[in-house]
Order: sequence, then C-alpha cells, then structure tokens
Amino acid sequence: MFIYFQLGYGSSSPALSHRERFPTFFRTHPSATLHNPTRVKLCQKFGWKRIATIQETQELFTSTVEDLEERVKKAGIEVSVRQNFLTDPTNAVRNLKRQDARIIIGVFYENMARKVFCQAYKEKLYGKKYVWIIIGWYPDNWYKKKDPKWPVNCTADQIKEALEGHITTEAVVLHQENTVTQSGMTSHRFKERLDAKLNYTDTSQIVGYPEAPLAYDAVWALALALNKTSMQLVEQKKSLEHFDYYSDDVTKEIYSAMNNTRFLGVSGNVAFSSEGDRIAWTQIEQMINGTYRKLGYYDYNSDNFTWFDAEKWKGEKPPPDRTEIEPFLRVVTYSLFVSVCALAALGIIFGIVCLCFNIANKHRRCIAYSQPNMNNITIFGCMVCLISIFLLGLDGQFVEPATFPLICQIRCWLLSLGFTLGYGGMFSKIWTVHRLTTARKKEKKKVNSCELYTVLIVILVLDVACLTTWQIKDPLYRTVEIFDMETQTNTDEDIMYQPQLEHCTSKNMSVWLGVIFGYKGILLLFGIFLAYETRSVKLKQVNDSRFVGMSIYNVVVLCVITAPITLLINNQQDASFAFVSLAILLCSLLSTGLIFVPKMIEIKKRPKKYNSEIRTITESHASREEEERHQKLLRENDEFKTQLSELEDQIKDLNCQLEKRSQQRLAISAEYNNSPIFVRHSEGDDMASVHEFRTHLPDRYTITVDPCSDSGFVKSSRFSVSDQDLEFL
Repeated sequence: MFIYFQLGYGSSSPALSHRERFPTFFRTHPSATLHNPTRVKLCQKFGWKRIATIQETQELFTSTVEDLEERVKKAGIEVSVRQNFLTDPTNAVRNLKRQDARIIIGVFYENMARKVFCQAYKEKLYGKKYVWIIIGWYPDNWYKKKDPKWPVNCTADQIKEALEGHITTEAVVLHQENTVTQSGMTSHRFKERLDAKLNYTDTSQIVGYPEAPLAYDAVWALALALNKTSMQLVEQKKSLEHFDYYSDDVTKEIYSAMNNTRFLGVSGNVAFSSEGDRIAWTQIEQMINGTYRKLGYYDYNSDNFTWFDAEKWKGEKPPPDRTEIEPFLRVVTYSLFVSVCALAALGIIFGIVCLCFNIANKHRRCIAYSQPNMNNITIFGCMVCLISIFLLGLDGQFVEPATFPLICQIRCWLLSLGFTLGYGGMFSKIWTVHRLTTARKKEKKKVNSCELYTVLIVILVLDVACLTTWQIKDPLYRTVEIFDMETQTNTDEDIMYQPQLEHCTSKNMSVWLGVIFGYKGILLLFGIFLAYETRSVKLKQVNDSRFVGMSIYNVVVLCVITAPITLLINNQQDASFAFVSLAILLCSLLSTGLIFVPKMIEIKKRPKKYNSEIRTITESHASREEEERHQKLLRENDEFKTQLSELEDQIKDLNCQLEKRSQQRLAISAEYNNSPIFVRHSEGDDMASVHEFRTHLPDRYTITVDPCSDSGFVKSSRFSVSDQDLEFL
C-alpha cells in the first residue's frame, strides 16, 4: 500500500479531519470547526438560546455549519433559521429578516461577505437588535475593497454601518506573549524579521501573509517529529534512511511522533488532535467605530476563556436572541375595583340599616303583615351577594397563585348561597301568596311560617348539595389564558408583552355551570310566573306582595341578561367585573329598596303616636277565612268607588242640563214670578232648610236631598210629569 505524510499550514476545511479519507494528514492551520466551540461559548456568555445561520454553498462552510449545529444542540441552543446561497445572498438575508433572526452566524468568503452585508444594510438587518458573528480571517479593511468580479450595490460606508458591532472569531496565528519559542525567537521578533525580509509597506496585499507563522511552525513540527522518530528507530537499530513509501513500521513511528508533538511556536502552542487538527486558541474581536477591538481569547483544549469586558453595544446591553416576551397579567383596574367595592360597601350598610329597621319595627302593622323573618333572610342574602363583589375583584395584583383556587371556591359559595337566600326569601313569599289566593274556599287550614321556611330550605339544600359535590368531585383551580402579544409604543426596548388572564375553572366546568344555571333558571322562571299570576293580589298576611313581585321581575331580567353576556366577555377583566358587579348591585339594592323603602315611608307618615290604634299582630294568627273576608271587602270597595265615579259623572251632566234649562225658565217667569222653590232634606218630614229663589218655576217643583242616596237627590212626591219637568237621577 502506498503511504505518504502530508503537513499543511493553510488548509482549514473540516473534511480534512476525516481519518478514513486522510489517515496521515496533519496541519498547523486550525480547522474551521475550531471556531464553533468559541461561538458556543459566546452564546452561553450572553445568554443566547436561539441563533440563525447563513452560509455560502461551499463544502468548507457546509461542514462547519453541520458541526456547529451538533455542538449547539448539545449546549441546549436552538438553530431557528438556516439559510444558504450560492452567489446571491439577497433572498437568504430577506428570509433572516422575515423570520426575526437576531443572533446570526455567517460563514462565507470575503467577496460574498461584502454582498451579504450590503443586503443586510438594505433590509435593515443590523443595529441594536442584531448581532452578526462571522469569520475573522478577513483583512481589517476587507469591506472597503472593490472586486470587479463581485461588485456590490453599496458604498463602503454603508457596509461599514451594517458591520458596526459585529463579532469575529479567528484562530490565533501569532503568539501573543513575549516568550522565547522553540525556534529561539519571540513571535514579535519573528514578525520583525519577516517584514524586513519581505520589505512591504502594506503587508495586507501579500497573499498568505497571515499564515506565515503557521508555515514556519509546520516546518518545526515536522523537524521535531522526524527527530523523535529517528531516536525511536535507533533503538530498533534502524534509521530514517530505511524509510520508503511502503515501510509500514517506519510510517507508524512517524505518525506517532507527529501525533505527540508539543512545542511553543511563533504561532502559539502547537499540538495536534487525533484527527491531525491543530489545537490552538481562538481570538474574539468586535468592530467598534469601524475598528476591530480584541474582546478575549478561548482555549478549547483547556476550556480557558479570557475576556476583557471591552465589548460595546448600541443598546447599552447585549441584544436578546429574540424579542423579549414579558408576561403581563391582566388585572382589574385598581380605580374600578375601589369604586365598585365602595358601592358594595354602601349597599351592605343600607342592608344593615334595613335589617335594623325591620327588627325595631316588627310590631308595626305594615311590618308584621309582611313576613319580617323572610325579609331578614332576603336582606342577609343580598348582603352576602354584595360581599362576593370584593372577592370577584381579587386577582393576581392582590393574591398569590397558590391562594387563587381558594378565592375561587369562596366566590362560588358566597354568590350562589347569597342568591339562594335573597331570591329564595322572595320566592317563598310569592309562593305563599299564590297558594292563599288559589286555595279552595272550604279550606280553613291556617298557614304558618313553617310552610315559608320549607320552600326556602328545599332550595338551600339543593344548592348546598350541588356545590359540595362540585367541590369534592371537580374542585376549581387556577388557569391562565394567553392572549396575542402586544407592543409598547412608548419605549425603544425590544419587548413584546404577553397578556395573561387568570380564570377559575375545573375539568367539567361547563357541566357544573349547566346544572347550577339549569335549576336556578327554572326557579327564576317559576318565580316570574308566580309574580305575574299574583300581580293584582292584595293580601293582609303578605301586604308587600306587589313589591316582592316587582323585585322578582328585576332579578329575573338582570340574571337573564348577565349570565350569557358574562360568558361572552369572560376574557375582558374590567368589563366582566364591572358588568357582574353592577348586576349584583342592582339586584340587591332594588330588591331591598322595593321591599323596605315603602315601609319606611309608611311608618314615617304614621309615627309612634298612633300606636294606640295598632295592636301587635303575628304571622301565625292569620287564616284563609280571614284572608277571603279581606279580599271581599277590597272588591266591594273597588265596586263602590266605580259606582261613585259614575254618579259623579251623571251629576256633572245634569248640572250642565240645568244650566241650559235656566234660560227656558225665564220665558214662563211672568206667571210664577213669586213662586218659591223648596229644597227639602229627606230625613223626616220636617223642613231642614228652605231657600227662596226668585225664579220663574212653579211652586210645585220641589227637590229633595237624600244623603243616603248615591246621587244625593231623589224625586219629590209632588213631582208631576210634563215636558218642562226636571228629573234628577
């Protein structure tokens, strides 16, 4: 087998590291993949977890990017965008912009680098939001060069503007310390001798000038390896002169010697990996104000990272690897919360006033006949609902996430039980009114308070059973709803805010809500039906049934409107809180006001000085018979009022006729000029009063006034019928 050794000083392709293809290849020029550990280290230093890559389609750069992807994956870094191009990077750069790439690692030759950054300038893919990390072995003024073969449509200043702040990585090719190397010279002395030998003012124009220290160290590495091989062969009683391209034993000795070569050269520490690659330091630089400044060094072999803290960023800090997403918890506006809670507090105070009023005046007729105990329960239920408003506004600005589920449970219990007590008290009263008015007359059974309480207890037990089952089987917990990201227009920070909203929910939330809304909805419909059926009923036992019915109307209307709208605006915290709180306030205050304000007015009109006419009345003494008698009297009273109104209309009509007839009397006044008209009071035969009018009516016309008659007038017994007679009905 034909075997020979190769030692390179300017080859950096990662493909040369494959021992299957190049088993005896060594190089003093580091592989292009040597930059990748440094790039990973930079990402870790600045906290970048998301990068993008753009490469020229060349085998050298393809291998480099593949190796980079493997390394960043192990480091937990994501490659979000991968772009490549052959000769025109326009679309590749546009895609980087479109996909919001921020940390961009580019690998391409110098001529393509000018085209890439020209397009980056056009796409505005530079500035404080972006970081470019590229190859560092270009000449310092590479962006100023004009290559006729690869022209760019940008000026040098435009490319320079796009390059500002970019970072480069390159292998250290000249030892940085003033230390004598294996050759007996320091690196600076070597550079002086080289420059003197070349005698060039601008060494950047010399092709291969940067690799001169590598070439020099390559000769030394080969010399040291051969020297060591020669010593090993002497022990075996052989020499290098016995070497040929087919001698396997000599080849192995040379390979082992090269593989173990270690020395300090003018390019730095020279050593080779098992793949024959040079193990060297990497230099990191940044362009600051158009000039490259050293930021630090990284030795991958010893993981020694030296940093000078000389970096400079346009935004005064390293840009993030993506738009920063800051969670933003949507909470109820503090002013709205305080305002609504203040109204709820006033409502609670009003409820306490009504409760004290109801207890203090329980002996008064208007209170005693209104089922005061049920009114107390209604007040208490309304106050519990008002208390729940305080909990409805508690969110992340007041409570911790761990406490939020407990708040959810308390909200649910207070609102549900408060509604049951408040509405249930009114429902029990209207139920009783309906039973009293629809019962058969022959039923003489007394109605006691137990019937009222039974209805309320049944509703309350159903409520407690449902809530208890819900809490045990499927308790409420905290969930966070995520909304579309929002930007702040009043800041230059690259921050997107992620609105979040806390919700109380459970696994089968819709089922439990359906159950609760279902039976409470039936209760509301039944209540409004009973209120409508008893709308014109007046009972002595429940003298406020009309106002109770009005309260039920209000509760039903508000609940029917609030329940579905609340589900629709559930993701709008202010609107939802305000709407639900307003509904609770209206239901509670209107119900309490309709039931108690009329009573307060009544008692104010009839203060305690009239108490001698009032006897203490209790609910338990009323019976159906008394209620029927009371209803009968009310009906008779209404009938009498109707008759009286009709009679008053007739009197008015007769007065009009009398006014017209007065003109006719003048015609016959001559014959009866001195005839008086007597007006007789019909009580007894005696004349109560006699009034004499100087009219023209005959003396036989007499009008008798009867106070017991509907009209107040009756016909005279002396009345004679003629065309001119007057008749008062």
